[in-house]
Amino acid sequence: MLVTIRDIESLESYGTNLRRIYAYWRTKRGDRSMPRRVDLDPTEIPPRLLPGITLVDVVPDPRRYVYRLVGTMEVEVRGYDPTGKSVGEAYFGESAGDATECYDRVVETRMPVLDPLPFLERRRGYRGAESLFLPLSNDGFAVNMIMVFFAPDAIVKVTNSPCCAESAHGAKRRSTPNFDNNPSMRYAVTFG
Repeated sequence: MLVTIRDIESLESYGTNLRRIYAYWRTKRGDRSMPRRVDLDPTEIPPRLLPGITLVDVVPDPRRYVYRLVGTMEVEVRGYDPTGKSVGEAYFGESAGDATECYDRVVETRMPVLDPLPFLERRRGYRGAESLFLPLSNDGFAVNMIMVFFAPDAIVKVTNSPCCAESAHGAKRRSTPNFDNNPSMRYAVTFG
């Protein structure tokens, strides 16, 4: 269940840091529908939030979405840096389709999108928070980059996390008493 964000009130029941990043994006947007990448200045973002920021290029070829910059917390959760890879080959979710759904929605609507369900990465033992997808545009019309944010302080390393068998292109689920009774956990993830 993805949520299109039209104003900061849409984020009222979510974390303060999501609202901070959205407010920053909105300020940089000004009177335009979306800010440009050059409008963003990392020195204006609280340093504790930077590890949760990822920039993804929207490209006009079969790759569609390519990781340009990946925050250090996302690299830690994944166990590797997917910079330069397409979302389809280095996705974070149950399937490439599941992972690209948020990006597709941002490109189609040209609006911020919230994935309100926390992720669960079983292989490395992390439980996370909501993710906010924010469109960027050089021309004010077409989305050419997406800034993704999850609050680094909401990521929890779960001890004694079970490993899960990996397939070549996605995740395989394995029941564990620690997480299976929590319907708010959306992803049981390994990486394709």
